[in-house]
Amino acid sequence: MIDLHQVLVPTDFSQCSKSAINYGVALADRFGARLHLLHVVQDLALFIPDMVMVAPPVAPSVTELKQAALGAFDRLIADNGLDPAKLVREVREGAPFYEILAYAREANIDLIVMGTHGHTGLAHVLLGSVTAKIVRQAPCPVLTVRHPEHEFVHP
Repeated sequence: MIDLHQVLVPTDFSQCSKSAINYGVALADRFGARLHLLHVVQDLALFIPDMVMVAPPVAPSVTELKQAALGAFDRLIADNGLDPAKLVREVREGAPFYEILAYAREANIDLIVMGTHGHTGLAHVLLGSVTAKIVRQAPCPVLTVRHPEHEFVHP
């Protein structure tokens, strides 16, 4: 028998992530599990250090990005009619792949539900796939949801 207590949905607030959230919410409801929403903020200075040295930073600071993510969580919770008491929202700083795996281990996650952007060819090689890395190394099962997905979730 499958028993889920903790369901994690990492999100970048894209349409692909929103589709995954639909599945995560439905599965958490069905199993009476706690839903965890995670967003990982990356410091752009780590990827383009020369740009920071040449000119004043034009990108928002990590603190501003974290505040924006918390606001996006508030909107996401309100738009989907979610009960904030039944979920955990977390914003972390770092590499998404690493932070998602670390959070899954720390929170004893039973299932990760992730969107996939469906990159192929050169885009996949250049950008890599956080989802593919998570599938290979996660400490629990991973459900990937592609947008637009085949709808199993009914409103």
